[in-house]
Amino acid sequence: MKELIKYIAQALVDHPEVVEVSEVEGNQTSVLELKVAKEDLGKVIGKQGRTARAMRTILSAASAKIKKRTVLEILE
Repeated sequence: MKELIKYIAQALVDHPEVVEVSEVEGNQTSVLELKVAKEDLGKVIGKQGRTARAMRTILSAASAKIKKRTVLEILE
């Protein structure tokens, strides 16, 4: 899951070398924290959060396949 989000984020931003994804695992849920450069934050979120929502949808579909719940948080 971590690699999937990193790949998508790097394709969207101007500074792909700054993209960082960390994972906090729990019993049934893991949280992926995405950090990008300050000027790329708008590109990852998208207009009215559409890009972020699309990334979360892809992530939930992929995590449902392995029967685990994964949440994406975009950090500033």
